[in-house]
Amino acid sequence: MKICPVCRKTYTDDGLNFCLDDGSVLTIQGSDAPPTMVMQNPPATNPNPGRLSTPTTPQTWGQQANYSVQPKKKSRAWLWVVGLLAVGLLLCGGGLAGFFAYVAYKADRADSNTYPSPGANTTRTNSSSTTNSTTTSGSERTKLQSIDLTGWAKSLSPDVSTEYTNGELFLGTKQKGYYYVLVSQENDFTENANTRISVRNVDDTDSNLGYGLVFHSNPQPLRQDYAFLIDAKKKRYRVVHHVPQDEPVVVRWTNSSAINDGTVANVLEVRDLNGNIDLLINDQKVTSIRNTYGFKGGVAGVYSGDAAKAAFSKLEIRK
Repeated sequence: MKICPVCRKTYTDDGLNFCLDDGSVLTIQGSDAPPTMVMQNPPATNPNPGRLSTPTTPQTWGQQANYSVQPKKKSRAWLWVVGLLAVGLLLCGGGLAGFFAYVAYKADRADSNTYPSPGANTTRTNSSSTTNSTTTSGSERTKLQSIDLTGWAKSLSPDVSTEYTNGELFLGTKQKGYYYVLVSQENDFTENANTRISVRNVDDTDSNLGYGLVFHSNPQPLRQDYAFLIDAKKKRYRVVHHVPQDEPVVVRWTNSSAINDGTVANVLEVRDLNGNIDLLINDQKVTSIRNTYGFKGGVAGVYSGDAAKAAFSKLEIRK
């Protein structure tokens, strides 16, 4: 059975790939989802550290990054739709112009709601190769909100290395192939805001998964969000989003001269203006995406993967 991630309508036709109501890409429901390895022994308490006045034990939200999914069958339902529309338009005297205009609209809508499978070498952005440019989206925002990271390092899983020292939150998984996400528990909303964080690669190690800024996140981690990630060792970035037990790619790994290599800090910034999102590294715009998958009223967070130890500081939201 398949389900629409937007309107939650279910379909029993395995050959159907798009929701008939809103055009969104259907996902496999329930036990049909691809398997995911979750880190062992997750505590059963609060998963959202945020700004806390008393110690808590956030849940372990690490996952293995490699997934196996079956290719979707191509639906031919659209052929019937197009055929019926063509007959109707010809009978009503609408002419070929109206017919082709509708077909073009449907093709564009289907493309805008398609995203690649995990690991696919494709991208859902029109400017992922843009580097060394500036942006003005949301540049007039002056109300600054600084997020305190001191409470985010308390009593985490033994599978994760974490500490807060000298104004930096150090976070890293102890095994390759895993990632770990922490998100704010407060009302640190990232919609229509400029969200930025400083992150550095503590040991100058490779990371095939990356580390960086989570935004537009469900307060329960890894349910619905975006992650803007870099690998400073190879001077590259990527963008992913999360659904339960999966990490689809939005923008594949892309090289950028805007990234500082070595252990030097990089400032990642997300500027959301009415759903149009500019992504910047060290004040240089590297790509733009459209908010298709974000959580309404989502919050900020951090991501570290592939056993690379990352140090985060200066998490700020400006509105």
